Amino acid sequence: MSSDFSTGMKCRVCGKVYPKSAINFCVDDFGPLEVAYDYARIKPALTKAKLDKRPWNMWRYRELLPLDGEPTVGEHVGGTPLIRADRLADALGVERLWIKNDAVNFPTLSFKDRVVSVALSKAREFGMRTVGCASTGNLANSVAAQAASAGLETFILVPADLERTKILGTAVYGAKVIKLTGTYDEVNRVCTQIAMKYGWGFVNVNLRPFYAEGSKTMGFEIAEELGWRFPQHVVSPMAGGALIGKIHKAFTELHNIGFVETPVTTKMWGAQATGCNPISDCVKSGRERHKPVRKPNTICKSLAIGDPADGYFAAKLIRETGGWAEDATDAEIVEGMTLLARTEGVFAETAGGTTVAVAKKLIEAGRIPRDEEIVLCITGNGLKTQDAVFDALDIPESIAPTLAAFEDLAGLKAAEPALV
Repeated sequence: MSSDFSTGMKCRVCGKVYPKSAINFCVDDFGPLEVAYDYARIKPALTKAKLDKRPWNMWRYRELLPLDGEPTVGEHVGGTPLIRADRLADALGVERLWIKNDAVNFPTLSFKDRVVSVALSKAREFGMRTVGCASTGNLANSVAAQAASAGLETFILVPADLERTKILGTAVYGAKVIKLTGTYDEVNRVCTQIAMKYGWGFVNVNLRPFYAEGSKTMGFEIAEELGWRFPQHVVSPMAGGALIGKIHKAFTELHNIGFVETPVTTKMWGAQATGCNPISDCVKSGRERHKPVRKPNTICKSLAIGDPADGYFAAKLIRETGGWAEDATDAEIVEGMTLLARTEGVFAETAGGTTVAVAKKLIEAGRIPRDEEIVLCITGNGLKTQDAVFDALDIPESIAPTLAAFEDLAGLKAAEPALV
């Protein structure tokens, strides 16, 4: 059964309409292309009653995703928990706080599994047999894993200084991993040249309009998990800048098809690392467009995109919704990671630490009210970036294998022996 309710692609700058194909920019003004939908057709086709009969994964919203048929890659992706984070809320001094935890997403423990499953399903519809990506880590893991499950040949290009755990988590799937001695933006340029010359499906290059739509499912799930309503505030990490915009687009689409009657009034808040903060700097400085960061310098490799493709649109959305953007130093990122782990038992990667740290700053600055509902988007698992927190943790002590040694270390008074 076809799930195609998309009408084509539209330039986000001039509005020119294109048929669906492996192209990501307008040939007139080089504006980015975005998938457009026929909501009048979707509204009667997708009902809550129909949704209730579907599995709890991202494809339950397939009428709002850009495939011509059923998904063929990543059929079990999504459906991650929205956690009521009362202990973290107490630590931050707020009343109602939720964590959307994509650190447990299937199969590679990051939200990138959502976008990749859409992009690779679309690649197969286009008849592509070779796929790839430019990546700061999480995307590499997901493309390699899901391409392996689909039997696709895969080329992954990454900056040479990427965390070794992320390189391992890519190479294990049999992908051809290539390290380039340059920044992410330089890696991305090479991928663009490869995609244009050979016609391969690079998920975040020529397949980007379809790829980015997968991020909407995070927003769909947040609204459904809240009982079909929108939160007052969403704090999202920003790398290329697409996620924050697609979550808001998801809310808008749910209102358009009548799943949520109230208009979208959610304020969107963006989080970046201080060592690579083109979007947050743009918002804070009041400029219309961001200034690219030529040499990112942060432990948060997953957000280290110096010239974000959706930077202009992310900054514009933040301003239009009444939100703000902020960034966190490496020390603050580590503090955010450990705070989340110790209060909620969620081990997030550096992007998660960035989101927590920025939320803390925004709350303390009085920008986000303490008595309003907040959702933090946690996008990746801390097992991917263990080195970032290693020096911040206590080194376990070694003791003799005796009860007395344990009691001495733990500061316990030796108990009297029990009477027989």
